[in-house]
Amino acid sequence: MKNTQLHGKRHNYSTQVKHSKHMTWLYQNTPVETLPDSCVGFVYLITNNLTGRKYIGKKLAKFSKTTYKTVKQKNGIKKRKKIRSKIDSDWQQYYGSSAELTADIEKLGTDNFTREILYYCSSKSECSYVEAREQFSRRVLESQDYYNGHIQVRVHGRQILNKI
Repeated sequence: MKNTQLHGKRHNYSTQVKHSKHMTWLYQNTPVETLPDSCVGFVYLITNNLTGRKYIGKKLAKFSKTTYKTVKQKNGIKKRKKIRSKIDSDWQQYYGSSAELTADIEKLGTDNFTREILYYCSSKSECSYVEAREQFSRRVLESQDYYNGHIQVRVHGRQILNKI
């Protein structure tokens, strides 16, 4: 994932692969067109069907968007008001944040990869925890069998305890 600074704020830009034929997400071998209402995000596995190499990641279902509106108060002073909303993420077209994986998808085509949702998550913390748990249990950094190049997680225990 590419991190950049814009107006003093950190922004993450993931990689999307543009193809006319788009690779479907599967959950328990069933194609996924929409996410469940309670789904905040999901943990996924992308597999290169030619080499067997894999990638474990997470994707949020919606992004937070902050806009500003100038409102005039009763005393005549204008004030900027924050308006927070949620917008759908690009999950249908998402192919992971690994540059190496994206290069292989560009080179080999989406038909040679399978995208599977492993877990639906009901919170961001759950998503982060389950992604890291999967990455550590599969030992993704200890083998060339995975595209994953790093594991990054920060989760507070009280948001996980008794919720998974």
